[in-house]
Amino acid sequence: MMDHNKKLQPDAAQARALLRKKAEATLRDQKAVLPEQQDKISAEEIQRKLHELQVHQIELEMQNDELRRAQAELAAARIRYFELYDLAPVGYCTLNEDSVILEANLSVATLLGVTKKALLRQPITRYILGDDQDIYYLHQKRLFETEAPQVCELRMVKHPGIPCWVRLNANLASDEAGAPGCRIVLSDITERKKIEEEKAKIEAQFQQAQKMESVGRLAGGVAHDFNNKLAIILGFVDIIMEQIDRFDPMYADLEEIRHAAKHSAVLTRQLLAFALKQPIVPIILDVNETVTGLIHMLVRLIGEDINFTWLPQTDLWPVKMDPSQLDQILTNLCVNARDAIAGNGSITIKSRNTIVDEVYCTTHPGSNPGEYVELSITDDGCGMSTGILGKIFEPFFTTKSVHEGTGLGLATVYGAILQNNGNIYVESDPGVGTTFTIHLPRYKEKSIEPEKEKLIEPAQHGTETILVVEDEQNILEMMKRMLQQFGYQILAADRPSEAVRLANKYRGTIDLLITDLIMPEMNGKDLAANILSFSPQLKTLYMSGYSSNIISQQGKIDSSIHFLQKPFSKNELGDKVRKVLHS
Repeated sequence: MMDHNKKLQPDAAQARALLRKKAEATLRDQKAVLPEQQDKISAEEIQRKLHELQVHQIELEMQNDELRRAQAELAAARIRYFELYDLAPVGYCTLNEDSVILEANLSVATLLGVTKKALLRQPITRYILGDDQDIYYLHQKRLFETEAPQVCELRMVKHPGIPCWVRLNANLASDEAGAPGCRIVLSDITERKKIEEEKAKIEAQFQQAQKMESVGRLAGGVAHDFNNKLAIILGFVDIIMEQIDRFDPMYADLEEIRHAAKHSAVLTRQLLAFALKQPIVPIILDVNETVTGLIHMLVRLIGEDINFTWLPQTDLWPVKMDPSQLDQILTNLCVNARDAIAGNGSITIKSRNTIVDEVYCTTHPGSNPGEYVELSITDDGCGMSTGILGKIFEPFFTTKSVHEGTGLGLATVYGAILQNNGNIYVESDPGVGTTFTIHLPRYKEKSIEPEKEKLIEPAQHGTETILVVEDEQNILEMMKRMLQQFGYQILAADRPSEAVRLANKYRGTIDLLITDLIMPEMNGKDLAANILSFSPQLKTLYMSGYSSNIISQQGKIDSSIHFLQKPFSKNELGDKVRKVLHS
């Protein structure tokens, strides 16, 4: 683009030359007056000459006014040009066919953090991020081939090396000599890209939540039916094993059946944990004390070739969660770390108090400001690539072979932490190692020292009367036989209406109601409320393969509610019954 000052200079010189010619012509037309002739000039001629001089003076003044107006308009035009071109909200630049910058406005210079002078005669590719150079070259190729306007989005580098997103709108152009080139409009879209990225993260979180909800519904349905079947298997295996000799060959076979059933129950619990529906009873917890109690088990789990280090911070804040979940979290993460280490290596667990602020939240999506207890588990194993990192918490995703992993370990960890309103973050470098960082919310209410439970002998016998309500006939029969072997008096009902009738009809004292939660007619909670209306002394033990939200919120069960997770063994049932009756 030409300089407007240069464009205007020939016009001004031409006007001055024209004015000079007119003046000279006027002088030639007039007769020269010699000094000796001055006495002969009449008064009228003097008057006429004076008039002409005055006219010329006025004309000159008018010309001066016109010149000043032209200069003012020129100055205003320069200002408008500067405001419209240099201060435009977008960048403008002219390139030749080799992408060298011939002209650029101030907005381009500001966008790239350099001066206008520094831009000129430089290839624009100098300011384009290396990974996005191909996008630009393809954009230019299409522009010159099609001669149609082209648009692309790429990253440019702003001084001193800060990447920014830019939208390029290009049109073909040529200079005064006809040489081909293009004019480009550059728009800074960095903020828009940030919003799009945030939107994508929110959508991903929403999709993850939907996936979790779907898996939760699936897990709930599977857990209820599958755990009922497992309860029958485990229960009758226990009954049979008590009736045969330990050295009977069949005893070992039954042990295998029981082991397989228990392993299946663990898988079901992992599904429920991922779906935030694992039945838990949160208590006020000292994380350091709980982890210390797990150290011996964790060391045996990871093996002798791996150095294990536990670095607890003193005066750690309390948290509120089910201790079995902390066991579950650490076990899965340590196994994951162990499997990432080939041969010798190290695993370090640290604890500390930490405060999460708004700045931290901006770089860690999903986190909330507040006070947290932080647990970090670090290994020096093989590490993970970015592609794998984005999938590690998905259920059934695993990098292990078919027979080595289910893909539920880290999904279980993720669900257990979210179920306690916490967060988990991962940092990993291939060939260097991985760190999992867990944040558990600080429990701020006044800590109450829990009463120490009396030790109860496993499967302790009793003579109390128990009403058992279970719509699955096989489980009802199994529980009836188990409890009778413990010496209890049993009333059995396979539906809630029958249980209400039995309770009304029974003339003695019913000490305990054991009821399934999910049944036809009414759920276990409503059944208990019905019977308690005429038997207020009744104690209640709920059981289920899946608690739904009948007695829990997001799987959390109040510690005042007695709950037994299906499937359970005969001894687990006996222990729980004695605990409830003695509560």
